[in-house]
Amino acid sequence: MDVDSLIEEVIGREGGYSNHPADKGGPTRWGITQNTARAHGFGGDMRHFPRAEAVAIYRRIYWLRPGFERVASHAPRVAAELFDTGVNMGPAIAVSFLQRALNALNRGASDFADVAAGTAIDAATEKALVAFMARRGPSGESVLMKAIEALQGERYLRLAEQRPANEAFLYGWLANRIG
Repeated sequence: MDVDSLIEEVIGREGGYSNHPADKGGPTRWGITQNTARAHGFGGDMRHFPRAEAVAIYRRIYWLRPGFERVASHAPRVAAELFDTGVNMGPAIAVSFLQRALNALNRGASDFADVAAGTAIDAATEKALVAFMARRGPSGESVLMKAIEALQGERYLRLAEQRPANEAFLYGWLANRIG
């Protein structure tokens, strides 16, 4: 697992240009919304947004800034899931899923201290992850994945319930983003 492969998978899944009327993100290309492209200096028509710029944004904003490379050395499948979740829901949401799961799986803070909610993988979150993996071994990563995916699925359902237009995306989210 490396970030280049993860980025290629996301771009392959997201496809080229899209402007679905129910998508609040508006025009997108390679999965990058127009607002995100504008925030990173692209001023043109999204139909012409360069793939190389999308790759750079994915690496910088959705991998390095939230600190998912810190997770990858301890739990690569979790890091890949966090990256994909961050692309779809925002990196801060993905980080919160990991932090919530670790806090719920620490047996009342007897295995390791609770971690404070944050928007990036900090030293405390990484320390908790290392302690969790040491305590639970190889099966721990699978359990952690299930907890993160449960949180992700609940959020998708809530988004569809709160905004009926999101029902157009719910099946694809559940089919392609979880598991």
